[in-house]
Amino acid sequence: MDWKNLPGGGGGIEDRRGGGGVPGGGIAVGGIGGLIIALMAMFFGIDPGAILGGGDGSQTQSQTQTQSQAQAQNQGTPATDESYQFMDRIMTSTNQVWGSVFQQAGRTYTPARLVLYTRGTQGGCGVASSASGPFYCPLDNKVYIDTNFFSTMQRQLGGGGDFAYSYVVAHEVGHHVQNELGIADQVEREQRSARTEAQANQASVRLELQADCFAGVWGNRVKDQAKITQADVQNAVNTAQAIGDDNLQRQGAGRVVPDSFTHGSSQQRIKWFTTGFQTGDPNKCDTFNQNYNQL
Repeated sequence: MDWKNLPGGGGGIEDRRGGGGVPGGGIAVGGIGGLIIALMAMFFGIDPGAILGGGDGSQTQSQTQTQSQAQAQNQGTPATDESYQFMDRIMTSTNQVWGSVFQQAGRTYTPARLVLYTRGTQGGCGVASSASGPFYCPLDNKVYIDTNFFSTMQRQLGGGGDFAYSYVVAHEVGHHVQNELGIADQVEREQRSARTEAQANQASVRLELQADCFAGVWGNRVKDQAKITQADVQNAVNTAQAIGDDNLQRQGAGRVVPDSFTHGSSQQRIKWFTTGFQTGDPNKCDTFNQNYNQL
């Protein structure tokens, strides 16, 4: 992936790196077993407190980006470093793609913003910490990412490469799109009225799979400009497989509990990301009007 071919300068980035972070707090993450709690904290998703009403690029490029992120842990980093530029171009292009989609539908799109931080920071949904993983806060329309996440993603989730990292960002912007369309509010209402936890979880799964599909739509629409290769796509697919609920539960507890899924199985996440990437059509991302067992 040649991300430098993408437009920049419009990512709406707030660079809070090197500010010392916000101690304590963080967003509570439920799970079973020590490992599964750590891995589930790395889920890509809408901030759980907010929605429940609580408040392949080259190896050289990837290594350079990881080094920049590690440096940012210890000191303030100027907005010209490669890590910042990467995030700015991905955010700029995702906002442009969705701005065009909305315009064609006769709607107005408000661009998402991105907060880069280290250790922790205060946001519209409360305190974001490195344990939160990337998330979107619908209360301030911002995506929050600790700059050390991508190196953690390589070490613990087995996912790497610039397009895989882009998939993470595009997934979060996908949640912003859902917020713009009122889908997030609809899911919140469904969860509040759900009779069982399993039903509430199914609504969450549909939301997350649609965000995966939206990430694929973005990838489709920039694949020529960014020179996205089959190897890049495979990196994203590998990441989708690694973060499937079944895979994480199997690693953490040695057993799979489908009723507790909140993001979807590995197979489902791959399917919906691939659907978006192959079609480039957001209308193909309707995860809400089909039988749950056929997702």
